Amino acid sequence: MLARLRLEDGESDDVVEKLSRIVDFVDQLQAAPTDDVLPMAHPLNMSQRLRADEVTEIDQRDFVQENAPSTEGGYYLVPKVIE
Repeated sequence: MLARLRLEDGESDDVVEKLSRIVDFVDQLQAAPTDDVLPMAHPLNMSQRLRADEVTEIDQRDFVQENAPSTEGGYYLVPKVIE
């Protein structure tokens, strides 16, 4: 049902031509030799530079949780919503 398209009277020829070009392009891609091509996750052979995992701020959990209505053991307590 979702694939049904409503076309105006003069649109069908244009749509048929565009869809045919898409199918022809897919056929062209299918014909490309890919036997020796390894799958890859990214087109560039690069690795992401990551910063060192260092603590840069002091632990302020207790200070921040002073405004919470209810905490226990460093966690926020919330009302149970699932029986």
